[in-house]
Amino acid sequence: MKRVVSLYLPRWPTDRLRRKLAAAAPPPDVPVVLVRREGGRRVVSAADVAAQRLGLRPGMAASQAQALVPNLAVFEAEPVADEDALHRLALWAQRLFSPVVAADPPDGLLIDATGAAHLKGGEAAMLDELVARLQASGVSARAAMAATYGAAHALARYRARPTRVVANDETAAAICDLSIAALRLDPATVDALHRLGFERIGELAAQPRAPLALRFGPELGRRLDQAFGRVAEPVVPVVTPELAQVTRGFAEPIAAPETIARYLSRLTVELCAALEDRGLGVRRLDLLCHRVDNHIAAARIGTAKPVRDTKRLTRLLGEKIETIDPGFGIERMTLIALIAEPLGYRPAATELGEAPAPDIAGLIDTLANRVGARRLYRFQPVESDIPERAVCRVAPLAPPVQATWKAEWPRPVRLLDPPEPVDTLALLPDHPPATFTWRGVRRRVTRADGPERLFGEWWMHEAETAAVRDYFQVEDEAGHRFWLFRAGDGEDPATGSQRWFIHGLFG
Repeated sequence: MKRVVSLYLPRWPTDRLRRKLAAAAPPPDVPVVLVRREGGRRVVSAADVAAQRLGLRPGMAASQAQALVPNLAVFEAEPVADEDALHRLALWAQRLFSPVVAADPPDGLLIDATGAAHLKGGEAAMLDELVARLQASGVSARAAMAATYGAAHALARYRARPTRVVANDETAAAICDLSIAALRLDPATVDALHRLGFERIGELAAQPRAPLALRFGPELGRRLDQAFGRVAEPVVPVVTPELAQVTRGFAEPIAAPETIARYLSRLTVELCAALEDRGLGVRRLDLLCHRVDNHIAAARIGTAKPVRDTKRLTRLLGEKIETIDPGFGIERMTLIALIAEPLGYRPAATELGEAPAPDIAGLIDTLANRVGARRLYRFQPVESDIPERAVCRVAPLAPPVQATWKAEWPRPVRLLDPPEPVDTLALLPDHPPATFTWRGVRRRVTRADGPERLFGEWWMHEAETAAVRDYFQVEDEAGHRFWLFRAGDGEDPATGSQRWFIHGLFG
């Protein structure tokens, strides 16, 4: 089942300019436009949010824009630099989201997410992360996922707020109500169709094809067929020549899993030889299978540390063969070391003859490529007195840190995130609760220890300057032990709400 993402960057030229200028960029409230020369006149080619709110639009004369907005910041357009930056953005998306990514000039990317979305927690989570990362970098973005490039492209520009996911069987219905401008037609064709009374894609799709082709040529029918998935739309993934990669073409297309596995093993040997010449080991490996119908079936594996072991890489790639749809046959296979790092020497034994520590990297790689690297982690201490901040998730083989968990007071084996409110009966300010009600069950406290007072971290948030928590370890009549805290010191309202919460469970 093919799944395609279209990423739309509505203000890419001005966003790129602000990132380029950094601290020298105009303030956000100052309108910015880019201008280019058309014949003997200068026209606006792009406008940021502030400029658009003041009525400035691409295509208007630069002199008119400056007359309408006196404090307008005007810069020269750089279409070549914009396209180069879009190419680099495609490489970034390829490293993080999918092996098949292509630039979609002038303001977008195309991403083949088939078989890749589950590694990001699902299709909606993948789009949310993609858009959030770009917005955190100051780049406005919208994204849509559908069954075809044409449909995803249209939905990203006319329906995504800021994301939109459409199931394969709902693609046709989702785009029929869109404007015909979403079909990627040239403006002259769109204007001519409007004059004929066509406004929506569904209206156009219901018309006989021959009269439309006679008047507008084959482009109109081709765009309709691409949007509805009737014809393939080939995409050439972005790639850099610096990456180690090997390719093998076939005189006759291959499709059998056994044949794919055989040639995959040979490609792995060739790639490892190329990596050895460079002194590198692979961390992320992409397999691209170019099919005879112009589609690309892709698979990706990752490793916890640099690897150049032919057998190990072949085994990891072999587990992905069942996810590859060969269609009517594969005519070319490409293996790309997307991320490669220097491969350090690992001695077989120490100078004293001691056996080296067990290497569990192979097990981690196998599990991570089956369930997703984000679901495999270990906990690491963080220097913080706030319990929920004193731990973080890191990669399984991440190097150790100097921080340790404090052992003055015991900590529960399970923390609740977020802490859950409880109703209590307690004497203020220093006594533990005599009873508390949690999740509808009233419990009487038989033993208690505390309080352990923790102060807010004023350098994190201003609201924590005077914040206080008083923690108590309590045990009920059934022998269950809980970790409760009061938000505040029990006297001063500025230190907290004085409400009680349960934050963890012992045992």
